[in-house]
Amino acid sequence: MLEIKRLGIDDADLLIEGARQRAGELGIPMCIAVVDESGNLIAFERMNGGKVSSIDVAQNKAYTAGAARKATHEYNAACVPGNLVFGIHTQLSVVGGGLPVWVGDDCVGGIGLSSGTPEQDMACAQAGIDWWRERKS
Repeated sequence: MLEIKRLGIDDADLLIEGARQRAGELGIPMCIAVVDESGNLIAFERMNGGKVSSIDVAQNKAYTAGAARKATHEYNAACVPGNLVFGIHTQLSVVGGGLPVWVGDDCVGGIGLSSGTPEQDMACAQAGIDWWRERKS
Protein backbone atom coordinates (compact mmCIF):
# COMPACT_ATOMS: atom_id res chain seq x y z
CA MET A 1 0.00 0.00 0.00
CA LEU A 2 1.21 3.51 -0.82
CA GLU A 3 1.15 6.42 1.55
CA ILE A 4 0.81 9.66 -0.36
CA LYS A 5 1.64 13.07 1.01
CA ARG A 6 -0.19 15.93 -0.65
CA LEU A 7 -1.04 19.55 -0.17
CA GLY A 8 -4.42 20.41 1.32
CA ILE A 9 -6.57 23.49 0.92
CA ASP A 10 -4.97 25.20 3.94
CA ASP A 11 -1.55 24.67 2.37
CA ALA A 12 -2.80 26.01 -0.95
CA ASP A 13 -4.19 29.11 0.77
CA LEU A 14 -0.79 29.80 2.35
CA LEU A 15 1.05 29.30 -0.93
CA ILE A 16 -1.32 31.68 -2.69
CA GLU A 17 -1.07 34.24 0.11
CA GLY A 18 2.73 34.36 -0.07
CA ALA A 19 2.75 34.55 -3.86
CA ARG A 20 0.06 37.25 -3.83
CA GLN A 21 2.05 39.38 -1.40
CA ARG A 22 5.16 39.23 -3.58
CA ALA A 23 3.12 40.00 -6.69
CA GLY A 24 1.68 43.01 -4.89
CA GLU A 25 5.17 44.22 -3.99
CA LEU A 26 6.11 43.93 -7.67
CA GLY A 27 2.90 45.68 -8.72
CA ILE A 28 1.90 42.81 -11.00
CA PRO A 29 -1.54 41.21 -10.67
CA MET A 30 -1.00 37.48 -11.12
CA CYS A 31 -2.90 34.30 -11.78
CA ILE A 32 -1.86 31.76 -9.14
CA ALA A 33 -2.57 28.02 -9.27
CA VAL A 34 -1.79 25.30 -6.73
CA VAL A 35 -2.03 21.58 -7.53
CA ASP A 36 -1.52 18.33 -5.63
CA GLU A 37 1.24 15.80 -6.34
CA SER A 38 -0.76 14.41 -9.27
CA GLY A 39 -1.19 17.82 -10.89
CA ASN A 40 -4.86 18.17 -9.95
CA LEU A 41 -5.99 21.70 -9.14
CA ILE A 42 -6.53 22.46 -5.45
CA ALA A 43 -6.91 26.24 -5.57
CA PHE A 44 -6.69 29.11 -8.03
CA GLU A 45 -6.73 32.87 -7.70
CA ARG A 46 -6.80 35.53 -10.36
CA MET A 47 -5.80 38.78 -8.71
CA ASN A 48 -7.73 41.85 -9.82
CA GLY A 49 -6.16 42.76 -13.14
CA GLY A 50 -4.54 39.37 -13.72
CA LYS A 51 -4.42 38.59 -17.42
CA VAL A 52 -7.23 36.41 -18.74
CA SER A 53 -4.70 34.69 -20.98
CA SER A 54 -2.68 33.73 -17.89
CA ILE A 55 -5.40 31.57 -16.29
CA ASP A 56 -4.56 28.41 -18.25
CA VAL A 57 -0.85 29.22 -18.31
CA ALA A 58 -0.63 29.37 -14.49
CA GLN A 59 -2.54 26.10 -14.18
CA ASN A 60 -0.32 24.41 -16.77
CA LYS A 61 2.82 25.58 -14.97
CA ALA A 62 1.49 24.24 -11.66
CA TYR A 63 0.53 20.94 -13.32
CA THR A 64 4.01 20.49 -14.77
CA ALA A 65 5.74 21.34 -11.50
CA GLY A 66 3.55 19.05 -9.38
CA ALA A 67 3.01 16.08 -11.66
CA ALA A 68 6.44 16.05 -13.31
CA ARG A 69 8.21 17.12 -10.10
CA LYS A 70 10.43 19.61 -11.87
CA ALA A 71 10.52 23.39 -12.20
CA THR A 72 9.20 24.57 -15.54
CA HIS A 73 12.32 26.64 -16.23
CA GLU A 74 14.39 23.44 -15.99
CA TYR A 75 12.41 21.99 -18.89
CA ASN A 76 12.90 25.24 -20.78
CA ALA A 77 16.67 24.94 -20.52
CA ALA A 78 16.61 21.34 -21.77
CA CYS A 79 13.93 21.69 -24.46
CA VAL A 80 16.09 22.58 -27.45
CA PRO A 81 16.23 20.97 -30.90
CA GLY A 82 18.56 17.99 -30.91
CA ASN A 83 18.13 17.32 -27.18
CA LEU A 84 16.34 14.07 -26.33
CA VAL A 85 13.73 15.98 -24.29
CA PHE A 86 12.87 18.28 -27.21
CA GLY A 87 9.15 18.03 -27.86
CA ILE A 88 8.18 17.81 -24.19
CA HIS A 89 6.78 21.33 -24.58
CA THR A 90 3.83 19.79 -26.41
CA GLN A 91 2.77 18.10 -23.16
CA LEU A 92 4.26 20.17 -20.33
CA SER A 93 4.85 23.86 -19.68
CA VAL A 94 8.42 24.97 -20.29
CA VAL A 95 7.88 28.63 -19.33
CA GLY A 96 9.42 29.76 -16.04
CA GLY A 97 6.99 30.21 -13.15
CA GLY A 98 6.08 26.70 -12.06
CA LEU A 99 7.80 25.17 -9.02
CA PRO A 100 7.29 21.82 -7.29
CA VAL A 101 6.58 21.88 -3.56
CA TRP A 102 8.69 19.42 -1.57
CA VAL A 103 8.47 18.01 1.93
CA GLY A 104 11.70 16.14 2.40
CA ASP A 105 11.99 13.72 -0.51
CA ASP A 106 8.28 13.89 -1.33
CA CYS A 107 6.82 16.17 -3.97
CA VAL A 108 3.48 17.16 -2.42
CA GLY A 109 2.29 19.50 -5.16
CA GLY A 110 3.15 22.45 -7.34
CA ILE A 111 2.56 26.17 -7.69
CA GLY A 112 2.32 28.08 -10.96
CA LEU A 113 2.09 31.79 -11.65
CA SER A 114 1.53 33.80 -14.78
CA SER A 115 1.06 37.43 -15.81
CA GLY A 116 4.57 38.79 -15.29
CA THR A 117 7.85 37.93 -16.95
CA PRO A 118 9.08 34.38 -16.35
CA GLU A 119 11.54 35.75 -13.78
CA GLN A 120 8.76 37.61 -11.95
CA ASP A 121 6.52 34.55 -12.06
CA MET A 122 9.36 32.42 -10.65
CA ALA A 123 10.05 34.93 -7.86
CA CYS A 124 6.40 34.97 -6.83
CA ALA A 125 6.17 31.17 -6.91
CA GLN A 126 9.25 30.94 -4.68
CA ALA A 127 7.79 33.57 -2.34
CA GLY A 128 4.67 31.44 -2.01
CA ILE A 129 6.74 28.40 -1.09
CA ASP A 130 8.87 30.39 1.34
CA TRP A 131 5.75 31.85 3.02
CA TRP A 132 4.21 28.37 3.31
CA ARG A 133 7.40 26.86 4.77
CA GLU A 134 7.71 29.62 7.39
CA ARG A 135 4.18 29.00 8.58
CA LYS A 136 4.38 25.19 8.50
CA SER A 137 7.55 24.94 10.59
